[in-house]
This record gives sequence, structure tokens and C-alpha cells, in this order.
Amino acid sequence: MKFFLLSTTLTILTTPHPAPTTGFTPTTTIPSPRLPTHLQTSALESLADLTTLSIDSGDIDTVARYASTGLLTDATTNPLFVSQAGANGDARYEAMVQEAVSYAKAKTCAQDGCAVPEATLEVAMDRLAVNLGKELVSLVPGRVSTEVDIRLSYDTEGSVRRARSIISMYEEMGVGRERILIKLAGTWEGIQAAKILEKEGIQCNITLVFSFLQAAAAAQAGAYLISPFPGRILDWHKKQSGKESYTPDADPGVLAVKRMYAFFRKYGYDTICMPASWRPSRGAGVEGSEVDEILALAGVDEMTIPPPLLDSLSAMPSDVVERKCEASADAAACTDPNFTLTKESFASYWETDTCGQDKLKEGIDAFTSETEKLLNILIEKF
Repeated sequence: MKFFLLSTTLTILTTPHPAPTTGFTPTTTIPSPRLPTHLQTSALESLADLTTLSIDSGDIDTVARYASTGLLTDATTNPLFVSQAGANGDARYEAMVQEAVSYAKAKTCAQDGCAVPEATLEVAMDRLAVNLGKELVSLVPGRVSTEVDIRLSYDTEGSVRRARSIISMYEEMGVGRERILIKLAGTWEGIQAAKILEKEGIQCNITLVFSFLQAAAAAQAGAYLISPFPGRILDWHKKQSGKESYTPDADPGVLAVKRMYAFFRKYGYDTICMPASWRPSRGAGVEGSEVDEILALAGVDEMTIPPPLLDSLSAMPSDVVERKCEASADAAACTDPNFTLTKESFASYWETDTCGQDKLKEGIDAFTSETEKLLNILIEKF
């Protein structure tokens, strides 16, 4: 696997991480050496012993606060976070917006007072995402995920073009491609874009994964990482069944992620399984249920967790955490065949995958809405 090794226990406890360099090369799957469990005080610390942790946030101060604990490796962003940065009003974010607009004007020869061409807006949008990502790279020791325009989810060539442009912008700023993951939607076209990019040394995060089919296709394409959404899978099953709660180990979203993880480990795929988007398995009214799915997947390769749930885990005792995902045991229990997917076979299986279809469309529509909000904010800045 391909995880970054955190600093030693002494460094974690006494100093913040040093500024990352572009020479970052992950070499191990094992979380960093840390204090023995009996000296730990929180569930978050115990979880970090089992699973590489990422923060799901674009808020610079929040990421800095959690990064300083030494418990986090990566950071993930999405169109919502970039849109929020565009509208934030904080001087730091406003400077990012203004730089993005100036950069786009210079690159596309757009003149003040003229109608803003679509190409200019695209450059500005990507540049803003890169400006935010560069700030986050300075805070976490690992990778930052930056998403390609979600409106290109069904356009392989367009996704590849924009991904290359994003990486070029990062490299212009001195941020090496080894510090960035390009996020692409889990469509067949997005997965094929990842296949092309991975061969160029541009590592990819396949997001909006709600289906074993998407996960298998991403692994076969050589994607560095997938982001399955157990909470949204649970939402779909609750709506279909009318059932209001599940025990965490029987949560359909948890079971879907474990199936993906087991398949990767059984057949030797290097693709990292990093679940995101969480829901309370037992229902929102049960104390501690907000982290049910997280605890039920402890030991999976990586997780990206939003700040409110990191806060919850920080307030819980360490003994609520136990390993639930174990590579060898889960691989041995996997019964899925390692079938090779083609465009035709993927499409045939996809027609029967109602959960995947419904939730992927919902996710793309939601992120498209955020992208359009961002574009409107940027238009006002020209």
C-alpha cells in the first residue's frame, strides 16, 4: 500500500509537523509509532493506530488545529468546500479568489469589463481549488485531494485535460504531484480518466462510490484510492426498506465498504479504500451513534472524517475502538470473483445497480449545484 509515515511519537506530542516538502514519497502502510494503547485517552488516538486518517474540510484553521495533533495524514476537498472558500469573506480566502481571477485573466487574455468566457471561468475555478489545496498541503504531511469539475463526470478526455491542468498549476507553485490526489467521479468515464492519469504519475481518488461494481472497476483501472460513501448507502437502504436503524456491523453501508476492502486485499490490488460521508447506524437519537460507521470500519486502509465527527471521537474513551477490518481475515472471507470489467459488462451490471445509479446521480447533481454557485461568485469578481 502507499501511505505516508507520520512523525515519531515524541514529535507528535511536542511539536507541530514541519512544513511538507515536494519530495514526499509514501513508503509504508503502517500508521506511525505511537504511545501504547493504555496511555491513550481518546477514541481518535486509538483509531489513528489502526487506520490512516484524513480530514474532510477546506477550513484552514480547522485543518491546522487537527493537523497539529499529529493524528492526521491527508486532507480532502470537494466543490462545496471550494464554493465556501469563494464566498467566505475572510481575507485569506478572498486573496485566493482574487489571485485565481487574475491568473485566469492572464492565461486566457480576458479583459476587464468584457463577458467572461467559459474557458476563463474554468481556469479561475481550478486555480481557486489549487490555491486552497496549496494551503492545506502546508498543513498536512500527506496528500490533498482536489476535484476535477464534476460537470465532466461523463467526459473522459475533458477530465484528463482538466486534471493535467490542475497538476500543472500545483507544480508551478512548487507542489509536487506526489502530494496531490485528483478526485474523479465514479462513472465509467471518470474511472477511465484515472486509468490514463495514473500511467502519467498523476494519482487519483475515485469518489462518489456507492457500489461494489464501481470499486472493482476503479481497482482494475489502477486508481490510487476510492472514496465509498457508507452513510449515503445507508440512506438509500433505509428509504427502500423503511427500516430506521441498524446495528453498526449490519449497516448496509458498512457491509458494502467491507466487501470492497476484502476484494482489494484478496486479489492484491493496491487501491486504498477510504470511506467518507458518515451516518448514525442506530439512528440520530442514540448517544454516540454519529460515529457508528466509523467505529464499525476501524482498521480499513484510510478514512476521511469531517471536523464534527473528529470532535466526537476526541471526546470518547479509547476503549470504544477495536479492529473491525483485518486484511488477511477479510481477504479469506471474500467470495467475489476477480472478473475483468469492460465498458459493456460494466454497463450491463450497472443497469441492475439501483443504489449505485440513484446515489451517483444525486451526488453529481449536488456537486454540480455547488460548482454553479462557485461560478456565479467568480463571475462577480471579474
